[in-house]
Amino acid sequence: MHLVTAIIRPERLDFVKKALEDQGFYGMTITEVRGRGEQKGIALQFRGGTMSVDMLPKCRVEVAVADGLVDTAIQAICSAARTGKVGDGKIFVLPIARTVRVRTGEEIL
Repeated sequence: MHLVTAIIRPERLDFVKKALEDQGFYGMTITEVRGRGEQKGIALQFRGGTMSVDMLPKCRVEVAVADGLVDTAIQAICSAARTGKVGDGKIFVLPIARTVRVRTGEEIL
């Protein structure tokens, strides 16, 4: 299994959830986070002045995926989260060494 972690724009979250569900990925963890990429934030115009915002709101979506379905999950996230603008996000894929269900203590493969 692999853990697919996507950092996306908050306004694209509903689209990403729907795309993952359409591909059969129902279990996911979503966290509101703040961060920045290579653009180092944005400059906003406010009451005639410029204000720099360097930590932007993002959403982190984590999905545990079987080995053969990683590319399917990545494609679903990319197609739903993409706006074509800087700041669309990143996807990280990490191997999962072991998974244990808390309620029963059973190991999940």
